[in-house]
Amino acid sequence: MDTMRGALERARMLVGMEVDEESAPEEQSFFDDRLYGFAICLAAGLTCTFLSMLVFFNPVKFGVTFTLGNLMALGSTAFLIGPKRQFDMMLDSVRIYATAVYIASIIIALFCALFVHSKLLTLLAIILEFGALVWVIQEM
Repeated sequence: MDTMRGALERARMLVGMEVDEESAPEEQSFFDDRLYGFAICLAAGLTCTFLSMLVFFNPVKFGVTFTLGNLMALGSTAFLIGPKRQFDMMLDSVRIYATAVYIASIIIALFCALFVHSKLLTLLAIILEFGALVWVIQEM
């Protein structure tokens, strides 16, 4: 139990939350729920991303599942730091360009997959999306 509590305190410090020596049980339970939400959302996002590789030759399914997986994986951090703080961080002056490229690449990837049905354009858009996602994460 102490090991789990220590891991949770380290996770709190990593995301910038204050660590109290004596935290209330309600607060601990709330943080545990957020940690479980993060893990589930991240696992679902990574699963969608990896499953998209199985349908690589179908641009519609590939583009949609890959993009959904990336959005879920990125959104999982909202469980740790909160959606408002994550949104504010993504619109910070340092990250605004990376966020704009990421959102644009999501729109381009979905457009190429759903309307153009071009495997090459969808693949290029997914590469752009992946690069933008790495850029957004690296800036955080």
